[in-house]
Amino acid sequence: MIRPFMSTDLLANLPIKIFADGADREGMFDLYRKPFIQGLTTNPSLMNKVGITDYETFAKLLLETIKDKPISFEVFSDDFEDMKRQALKIRDWQENVYAKIPITNTKRESALPLIKELAAEGVKLNVTALLTREQVKGVAEALNPEVASVVSVFAGRIADTGVDPLPIMKDALDMLKSQPKAELLWASVREVLNIFQAADMGCHIVTVPHDILAKAIKMGGMDLADLSLDTVQMFYKDAVAAGFKL
Repeated sequence: MIRPFMSTDLLANLPIKIFADGADREGMFDLYRKPFIQGLTTNPSLMNKVGITDYETFAKLLLETIKDKPISFEVFSDDFEDMKRQALKIRDWQENVYAKIPITNTKRESALPLIKELAAEGVKLNVTALLTREQVKGVAEALNPEVASVVSVFAGRIADTGVDPLPIMKDALDMLKSQPKAELLWASVREVLNIFQAADMGCHIVTVPHDILAKAIKMGGMDLADLSLDTVQMFYKDAVAAGFKL
């Protein structure tokens, strides 16, 4: 069976940046220290899930340690003027911080004017929750080619609807060619395979939840015959533990 450190080497050698996606502080610190993790992301839903109530305190505690890898923090207002205020405040926390802006607000109003305004002001943006070609096209036209940015397309959510995300992701990559400092991010990873799919198709970044990163470290590159034996051994062990008799 392949050793865990071999899986780590496999991940480190993929032609893609792997970002850790989560809100568990100790887990974020642990992954931040791993050489194959090149950045981190979080969002209000992940933070709420682990019980974060003080957004700014949580962010600044992270930034006391995370100083040399990019990290994205998302605005949470539904009003565009207030989104701008939050984005500028987040921008000022630290040089490695990206302000994450959703492509629309809850009323389906486009955030493209705000994205264009913030990009023109030199704010490093992570534009998030994109699922359509039209959204990517609009973002590609709104970004500042002189400022680093991330365009997060939720490939996993696209796949959840029964649609193959690969053609959309490939088109997104083409649309962003006019933005030399923009990076396409494969978001909402559902399984280890998605990491390799994102790398194979030329995505710049894939953001991976902590539990799937743990599975990738444990199982990435494992010999399938060894995995078959491991599965049979698990069934046998559990049957013995249950005391089954026929």
